[in-house]
Amino acid sequence: MAEAYKPQDAMSLWWLGQGRQAPLLVGQLFLAEGNRKVGLEYSPEWLQRGFALSEDLPLARGVFLPKDRDVAAGAVDDARPDRWGERVIRNLYRPPRLSVLEYLFFAGDDRFGALGVSRAAGEYQPSGGGSMAKLANLGEMERAISAVLADEKLDERLVRLVRPGPSFGGARPKSLIEMDGCQWVVKFSEGEDFDTELVEHATMSLAAECGLNVAQSRALSLARGHAVAVKRFDRAGEQRSHVISANTVLRATGLPMGYPELAQSLRRIGRPQAIRGHQKELFKRMVFNILMDNTDDHEKNHAFVRAGDGFYDLSPAYDVVPSVQGLGQQQLRVGKGEAESSIENALSEVQAFGLSKDAAVESVKKIVAAVDRWKEFFQGHGVVARDLEQLAQYIDGPTLRAQREAFRDRTSRAISR
Repeated sequence: MAEAYKPQDAMSLWWLGQGRQAPLLVGQLFLAEGNRKVGLEYSPEWLQRGFALSEDLPLARGVFLPKDRDVAAGAVDDARPDRWGERVIRNLYRPPRLSVLEYLFFAGDDRFGALGVSRAAGEYQPSGGGSMAKLANLGEMERAISAVLADEKLDERLVRLVRPGPSFGGARPKSLIEMDGCQWVVKFSEGEDFDTELVEHATMSLAAECGLNVAQSRALSLARGHAVAVKRFDRAGEQRSHVISANTVLRATGLPMGYPELAQSLRRIGRPQAIRGHQKELFKRMVFNILMDNTDDHEKNHAFVRAGDGFYDLSPAYDVVPSVQGLGQQQLRVGKGEAESSIENALSEVQAFGLSKDAAVESVKKIVAAVDRWKEFFQGHGVVARDLEQLAQYIDGPTLRAQREAFRDRTSRAISR
C-alpha cells in the first residue's frame, strides 16, 4: 500500500515474457544525478540468457544512464507512465517522493510491454494488482475516472477499477477491462462535448478500410457519450511481448524524430523478410494521419513489438484520431519539408520507405479515395452532426480538401497523357 511505501534509491527490473508466474531478473534500477535519472545495470543471469532491451542498452556489463533528466535508461523509459498515469499515482498512492523510479514502480503489473518493477531485490513484488474489471463495471469505472479528474478520494471498490490506469501512456483517462477473454485499454472523455472516443473508433475503422494494420477497437456506450476500447497487442494469454516506442528506437541512435528515420530503423531491427511491408505500412500511416488531421502522431504513438526470433515488427496502429486543430504540422518529420502536413512533403522522400514514386502514389490514391468519404463513414458509426461539422472544418477545410483535389487532378492528368 502507498502509506507503507518508503522511498528507496534502487529497485529490481524483471522480464515477464512468460507471465508473472515465471519472472526473470533483468537487473537493478537506481536513481542517479540528484534523483533526476534512472539507470540500469544488467544482472549476471540476464547477461547470460537475456537480450538487449534496446539498442542503447547493449547486453554488456556496466551502468547505463540516460542522457536527459527525468527519464529512465533506454527501453526502461517505455515502462514509465505518462500524464494520466502520473495523475492516478498522485491521487491513489500519494507517495512521499515522486521521482521517475516511483513512477516506474507504481505503474504496477499491468503496464504496457513485458517489463516489471519490484522493490525487492530478489523477488518480483509489483505494486497494485487485483482482479481485472469486466465490461459490466464500465459505469463504475467511469465514475471512478471522474473522481480522479476531480481530485476526490476514492474508496477501495473504485480504486481497483482505475489502478491499472498508470500503466499506459497518454494524457486521456484510461484503465483496463477484460472482454472476450482478452485485455482491452478503455479510454474515457475528460468531460468535453466532442465525442472523441467514438471519433477515435470511427477513425481507426476507416484506417482499416484503407488497408492499414490497426489495433482492434470498439465504441462502448455510456450514459453520456462513449468510451473507446482498444485491444492490447502486447498480450497473448499469459505471454507478454516486449514493446519499444519509436521514441526509444530513434533516441538510441541519435536520429531525428521522423517517419523516414523510423522506416530506415526497420532495416536494423526488423525481420528481414518483413521490412519492406512494414516500411510501406509506415508510409501509409503517415499519409492517413496527414489527411485526417491527426497531428498528435508523436514518437510514443508508434511502437515495435519484439518477436520470438529477436526481430521487431511494427505494431498495429493506435491512438489514431483527428486533432481537430488544423495545425498543418505533424509531430514527426515527414520529408524534405520537415513536419509540414502535405501530400507533396510525404512524397518527397519515398525512397526512405523502400518505395518507388509510382508505388507511393498508388498508396496515396487509395487513402485519398477513402478519406473522401470519411463523413458518410463516420455517420455510419454514429458520429453526430455537431461533431461531423467540427471535423469537416479541418478534414474538408481549405487546406486538406484542396490537397486531395489537387492530387486527384495531378494523377488523372498523368494517366490521360
